[in-house]
Amino acid sequence: MAALVCSKKIAEDPHVIVYSFGEDPSEMTRHLTMDKSARRSQPDDGDVDHLFLKASRKINSMYDQASEWPERGMSVS
Repeated sequence: MAALVCSKKIAEDPHVIVYSFGEDPSEMTRHLTMDKSARRSQPDDGDVDHLFLKASRKINSMYDQASEWPERGMSVS
């Protein structure tokens, strides 16, 4: 079974970034908050599920590659 997750940066300050994420780019209704210094995220709804973990890992992976926080991202597996 294929899994898809899309993310988009919606807010940023010196310490955290907030991303919306979901399985469809037109329906990214969930949010995660990434601590920039620790590079750890928390789902704003408290639901640490596969979709959240996939989005968080993809955002961190893109940061590793570019040394900057991505505006958008997508992970398919």
